[in-house]
Amino acid sequence: MDLIYEKCNHRQAFSFRSNREFDVPFPRELRRQKAAELPEVSELDVVRHFTHLSRRNMGIDTNFYPLGSCTMKYNPKIADVVSSFVGFTQLHPQLLYSETYLDCVQGALELVYHLEQLLSEISGMRAVSLQPMAGAHGELTGVLMMSAYHKHHKNTHKKIILIPDSAHGTNPASAAIAGFQVQEIPSNPQGTLDLDRFREAMNDEVAGIMLTCPNTHGLFEKDIQEIADLAHQHDALLYYDGANLNAIIGQCRPGDLGFDVMHFNLHKTFATPHGMGGPGSGPVGVNERLLDFLPGPRVIKKDNDVFSLDYPKNTIGKSAPFLGHFLVAVRAYVYILMQGNEGLKEVSQKAVLNANYVLSRLRAAFPPAYDRLCMHECVLMAMPYHDWEVRALDFAKALLDRGFHAPTVYFPLTVKEALMIEPTETETKETLDQFCDTMLELAELAKQNPDELRNAPITTPVQRLDEVKAAKELNVVRPLNTPKT
Repeated sequence: MDLIYEKCNHRQAFSFRSNREFDVPFPRELRRQKAAELPEVSELDVVRHFTHLSRRNMGIDTNFYPLGSCTMKYNPKIADVVSSFVGFTQLHPQLLYSETYLDCVQGALELVYHLEQLLSEISGMRAVSLQPMAGAHGELTGVLMMSAYHKHHKNTHKKIILIPDSAHGTNPASAAIAGFQVQEIPSNPQGTLDLDRFREAMNDEVAGIMLTCPNTHGLFEKDIQEIADLAHQHDALLYYDGANLNAIIGQCRPGDLGFDVMHFNLHKTFATPHGMGGPGSGPVGVNERLLDFLPGPRVIKKDNDVFSLDYPKNTIGKSAPFLGHFLVAVRAYVYILMQGNEGLKEVSQKAVLNANYVLSRLRAAFPPAYDRLCMHECVLMAMPYHDWEVRALDFAKALLDRGFHAPTVYFPLTVKEALMIEPTETETKETLDQFCDTMLELAELAKQNPDELRNAPITTPVQRLDEVKAAKELNVVRPLNTPKT
């Protein structure tokens, strides 16, 4: 704890090296001429109103949140405390790009520089840019660098990106937006990339391959070394989808596995509350091959310990305004300092241990998609309950009535009636036992009283919706506790 305050508390974003003061009054022509006509309510009524609304929310601070592939883990509050320092929150991003005021933001630039160094060490990459604003944005940035690399080397024949059938949906979207043709590679019966089909697909037109390792089946790609060697023999680049990084952090590094470029999900792996569309951060890391193509500007450290900005030689330019989501970067910096080397190793160890504990407790009632040890998440199936017309969605809805958020359902698409459960490293055995006991109870209930599952949830503010109709006819003012349509 003392280390974090030593690193951050006295070194906030504004580290003034001059006596320059800022006094910018709010323009008089933009000020109100009369007070806004707002409703008058007591402070007590306001507090009760928002407290009542907060009790309807389900979040990681109140409930177990086992969303597979989303890493909805508890994040330490010290990260929020440090990111709330005035020197960080009051930093205007335009100052970061102003040569005139760079001496006033040395603290922010220093933090970005050191965080990029830490992420490079953790990942085995040569350098990192914090610019991308989310995981999918990091993917797109990475693929754009791959495209720039091939254009620079006049590889005009490189038109194809290979993507496993188990990939996150953003992978093919990112590749397509970057102008590549997407070719899908199927999984083998063991749940990993089919190496024979990969060999058949690999040729000189392939620009790269995008892999998640461990993949979305929760399994480590044991053939990764051969995959990397085959790709590099054809001058193709290997992209690492960092969504599941918490499964291997401190144990192995993507750069050492042969990956050329990757993105991190700071908001998943490194301590930012995750969900509801943000906030996110998707930094990209590259090896020596792609170093000159990183987004710019980048923070550099000069000989006199002054931090400045510079553009890589063949940069793809800005992928986002300023330096990305800066306050998410602050939280990640705090988290890494707090964990240290041994703490990060423990993150992956406990994530894998917890997932396999859930797998072992539930496998008899919910058969695993692949009957083997998993990594950070397990993929189970609700197929045995089709005889009672109960599906994965019904189990997910029934969990809401029992105080648990639903796991991911129907993903990955390669698994029928998938229940994808990621307990994360921060949950206790007691919590996991409560969840597993509830799942086993629901399994019995599905046979004895399937209607109860099919009608769930009944305790939430909004009950079961016709999801197809809801998607087509969005009605955000639908009365609470009305029957489903």
